[in-house]
Amino acid sequence: MADHDHSYKQLFSHPELVRDLLEGFVREDWVADLALETLERVNGTYVSDDLRERENDVIWRVRMGGSWVYVYLLIEFQSSVDRFMALRLLTYVALLYQDLVKNGQVRGDGLLPPVLPLVLYNGRARWNAPVRLAGLIQDVPGSLGRYRPAFRYLLLDEQRFPDRRLPAGNLVSAIFRLEKSQYPEDVRAVVSNLITWLKQPQQAGIRRAFTVWINRVLLPVRLPGQEIPQVNELMEIEAMLAERVKEWTREWKEQGLRIGREEGIRLGREEGLQEGIQEGIQQGLQQGMQQGLQQGLRQGLRQGLQQGTRQLLERQLRKKFGSLPRDIEDRIGQADEDQLLEWSDRILTAKSLDEMFT
Repeated sequence: MADHDHSYKQLFSHPELVRDLLEGFVREDWVADLALETLERVNGTYVSDDLRERENDVIWRVRMGGSWVYVYLLIEFQSSVDRFMALRLLTYVALLYQDLVKNGQVRGDGLLPPVLPLVLYNGRARWNAPVRLAGLIQDVPGSLGRYRPAFRYLLLDEQRFPDRRLPAGNLVSAIFRLEKSQYPEDVRAVVSNLITWLKQPQQAGIRRAFTVWINRVLLPVRLPGQEIPQVNELMEIEAMLAERVKEWTREWKEQGLRIGREEGIRLGREEGLQEGIQEGIQQGLQQGMQQGLQQGLRQGLRQGLQQGTRQLLERQLRKKFGSLPRDIEDRIGQADEDQLLEWSDRILTAKSLDEMFT
């Protein structure tokens, strides 16, 4: 990530990038009053020691209108969401103002110049940190709210900029397109445009900055596992992409097929396991139903035989001894199969109910 931040700093060390950033992406009325030809990078004598030690800041000044009013651009490059970015930027702006006062860089009327705090965010996740400092401070009752600091920064979320809103012929648009590129063909198309836009001899520095960023930062991320040869010019990057894009595409296809086969085998195993479980459940249910039916039939038959034996015994007893007492009927109703068979044999010789059930 340090290489990415350093290469971004190199890109925005060129006034052409800052001009295109202001004209194409800061869509506010005061931008029209800027004399962009006066853009000037602020050197170390204008920043405090604490601010100078930070590697990610790029500070510019530019005249606005007909007077010597300066706008300082403090650009903070981010690849991850920082919830307290508003607080961080407030600190940097305060340090900048403090340094301007210490070095006598204040207008004759004692007023400080306006500052545009700007965050360039190139992360994949949506930026959800408050852009106003008030969003970090709890609600306060009554008039105490008047003392809450009023500060905000401008957020440029590269991944959320639709292509149709990117200004044509704009160097910062080229950065946004490259950051959002997914295929070598996309990178090659933007590089081809950069070659056309940056062909003047005096633009050698910015061409070099783009070349270093694309070659050392962008392509290794877009082409993981691929060997990226070191080049020195944008035309070399375009030629390399034209030569190797078919090879890379073939390798990606083979890699995709291999991953697809492995994923297919895994999914097939999971699907087969699920089907096996379902089939096993169905077979188990069928087998269980069959076993239950057979067991139920046997049990029902045995109970039916016992009931028939009871009824036959009671009928024979009534014919031989007359009506049966209630306790005798209860004993017959509760008797098991062996007891019923014993009584059925005894009725042939018994002369009374007492002899029958003693």
